[in-house]
Amino acid sequence: MQTLVGWHVDMEFLEEGDKTRAAAMLRLADGTEVRGHGHASRHPSDPAQLRVGEEIAGARALMDIAQTLLTKAHDEIEETTGRPAHPINR
Repeated sequence: MQTLVGWHVDMEFLEEGDKTRAAAMLRLADGTEVRGHGHASRHPSDPAQLRVGEEIAGARALMDIAQTLLTKAHDEIEETTGRPAHPINR
């Protein structure tokens, strides 16, 4: 049996000088929202490329969400089985 599930991610960026911040929000199929944040700083000698700062800050925000999801899955495994679960690192 196949089930089609979709997740939706919203990402916002704030750029101030040589710093970029990203805020990401993942909405799961059950309506749960998971949020993550990331940042990037441009070295003064690097050329101004806003897209690069967004990519780095965005990737870090998504990694923050990924860690939250791994922890959530780990907790749900333990809750369902009643036994300690192996740490989920990747």
